[in-house]
Amino acid sequence: MPECVYQAAPPPHDMTTITVHVLAFGPAAERLGGRHHTKDVQLGTTAGALAVSLGLEDWLGMGMALAINGERVERDNVLDDGVELALLPPVSGG
Repeated sequence: MPECVYQAAPPPHDMTTITVHVLAFGPAAERLGGRHHTKDVQLGTTAGALAVSLGLEDWLGMGMALAINGERVERDNVLDDGVELALLPPVSGG
């Protein structure tokens, strides 16, 4: 009789990474090639560090705002698993 082996499904990611849903607006969306992205990052990553890793350091220097789940936050705010990080570049008019 063959032996049955049951294996638990692997977790979606290990315990040292989290998933962040990135929502980009305006020129940030253009640079990233779209508005909606999903990123797996290390536990303890800040909102600013994720923006820098996406190549948006120059926009941070120009005043790009960051929001987590609809609330504006500082660059050093640590991200939690499953949150939405909105990237809000400054708007200019003329």
